[in-house]
Amino acid sequence: MEHSRPIRSFVLRQGRLTAAQERAVDTLLPLFGIPYGAETLDLDAVFGRSAPKILEIGFGMGGATAVIAAANPGQDYLGIEVHTPGVGNLLKLVEEQGLTNLRVIQHDAVEVLRFMIADSTLDGVHIFFPDPWHKKRHHKRRLLQAEFVNLLCAKLKPAGYLHFATDWEEYARWTLEVLHDQPLLINTAEEYAPRPEYRPLTKFEQRGLNLGHGVWDLIYRRV
Repeated sequence: MEHSRPIRSFVLRQGRLTAAQERAVDTLLPLFGIPYGAETLDLDAVFGRSAPKILEIGFGMGGATAVIAAANPGQDYLGIEVHTPGVGNLLKLVEEQGLTNLRVIQHDAVEVLRFMIADSTLDGVHIFFPDPWHKKRHHKRRLLQAEFVNLLCAKLKPAGYLHFATDWEEYARWTLEVLHDQPLLINTAEEYAPRPEYRPLTKFEQRGLNLGHGVWDLIYRRV
């Protein structure tokens, strides 16, 4: 009997690891990585303290993640990414900057949320510049679907926030509608929010802004 495969919001393109990234994965992932397992994490035990817990889904090469963690030492950050070069690069930054408030899981975010994150434990979720899957036939692969938003709401504490950013206007509009339809979320702005100070302006983003491209931030709070 055939079982339908779940639709993934990512394509696993591993790319080429640099020597530094490979070393970081080999030596630092055992220190700062959390192996995937279908059992609930005690996040306070993972970080060795009680502090606000922020989850980032799809951190790419991890540059912005490291900047945010370094600027907010009073908060703990858990980053999820499937691509090994990005995982290696962020681990390298963790070592170079001595970041003690950052951990990494290399696995599918849906499964991590479903099986490893307890309900009402997250103070915030960051989703910055996910793949927009701009072709209409690929919209089903977009991360921000109603079912996934329901899952996020279950993991957020009351008053916890969801911060989504994209440079693809149609995806911003799509996401605005999806989040608007979730009764447990309230928009903190009329529509799009100004970029908060904690989200750094990346070189890629600045280049796009210089070319007249827009960036849209959505920040919602859980009731």
